[in-house]
Amino acid sequence: MSRRMMKLGLNLVANGAHGGGWRMPEAHLGAAMDIRMWKALAKEAERARFHFMFWADGMAVRSSAADERQLSYDSRIDVFEPMTLLSALSAVTERMGYIATVSTTYYEPFAIARLFASLDHITEGRTGWNVVTSWSEQEALNFNRDKHMEHAARYRRAQEAVDVILGLWDSWQDDAFIRDKATGQYFDPAKLHIPDHRGEHFKVRGPLNARRPVQGYPVIVQAGSSGPGQDLAGRIAEMVYTMQKSCAAAQAFYASVKGQVVAHGRDPDKVLVMPGMMPIMGRTMQEARDRAEQMQALIHPQLGLAALVPAFGDLSGYDLDGPVPQMLADTNSVKSEHATLAKQVAANGSMTIRELIHQRSASGHHVIVGTPQSIADEMEEWFVNRGCDGWNILPPYFPGPVTEVFDQLIPELQRRGLFHTDYEGVTLRENLGLARPDHPAVRRAAAADSRLSMRVPERR
Repeated sequence: MSRRMMKLGLNLVANGAHGGGWRMPEAHLGAAMDIRMWKALAKEAERARFHFMFWADGMAVRSSAADERQLSYDSRIDVFEPMTLLSALSAVTERMGYIATVSTTYYEPFAIARLFASLDHITEGRTGWNVVTSWSEQEALNFNRDKHMEHAARYRRAQEAVDVILGLWDSWQDDAFIRDKATGQYFDPAKLHIPDHRGEHFKVRGPLNARRPVQGYPVIVQAGSSGPGQDLAGRIAEMVYTMQKSCAAAQAFYASVKGQVVAHGRDPDKVLVMPGMMPIMGRTMQEARDRAEQMQALIHPQLGLAALVPAFGDLSGYDLDGPVPQMLADTNSVKSEHATLAKQVAANGSMTIRELIHQRSASGHHVIVGTPQSIADEMEEWFVNRGCDGWNILPPYFPGPVTEVFDQLIPELQRRGLFHTDYEGVTLRENLGLARPDHPAVRRAAAADSRLSMRVPERR
């Protein structure tokens, strides 16, 4: 049997995932929308044999800032629409995959199905869909709503949307388009399957006006860690993106997700758990700590206070160096993250507001400060002890830290035999070790043949 290998993705956030990273002296200020930098980054990531690039996107300026002045300290304002960027970057690479976020709350299923079917053909099978329900009130205000849809309702809509989208991708069997010049027949009508869906949230007749995706379905990714999120992941996800801050917490989440997968009758080894992680590296431990402290000092308090509003309410009237008050807001956004923050505060009664702001410096993800060797040690510990199947790496800013990952961290993981040295296939599914799903009609025919072959002939 081949050795289990880490899967690695790059989780790319605007000008970097750290709240103070963009202010570092060597940071590229215009990184968020510099297409030349992104193309160069994609080529380097492919040379380093990353499995994919990943965008956790939202369709709004997502901030709880009280006013424009407070908002003006947020560096995540100007960003590319990920599907457009994916198209451009896939043209300069050949093997690496691209995973984009598209919300089931604010996109219609037909539009999602068509976008990803087209892109899976354009990339020759290198796309993945990050299924989200959206978390910010700001998105609701951009889509004819006065407030965001309630949490449980969003997940019911998402469950139905995924079913509709899978049905649309299966509108045509893989060999439906015969294109016979002699007879003039373009497709085999027996291999057309019109979904004609009618449900609680959607009425979609179909069929999709695109061939079945190269991969059957793009890789399905799910990023919710709440109860409904884990249930959705157990039913449909092939990769689960999560935020965990310790190996023990990661192991518990890993076991929970895999248990949900089994409960839905699926193979747990075919669902990858991928926590986010921000490496802050130095040639020595002291150099790494100095860099981390420098970035923390560059987080503007107004940015940090705005980020805490959904979980704790408005703390602007409190002393930044005083204790965090027990005023957890009833939130309709990322419930799992807010529950985690509340536990952290409860476990550390002396935590100050400034310390809590620093805790969220990486958007709630795990931060590992150290040398390439010590960072690889922790990555290996989580991986070997079933806390993850790999990592989504979040560079704190661009381009230096991500270049260091390519040049220093990846070779260390390869030296340990934890990360591949070449791609295993052409499509994202092949490189992640995920099977291409057969069309349902093919599965039904195979099941019928199997039942027929198992029948015992009658004796005469």
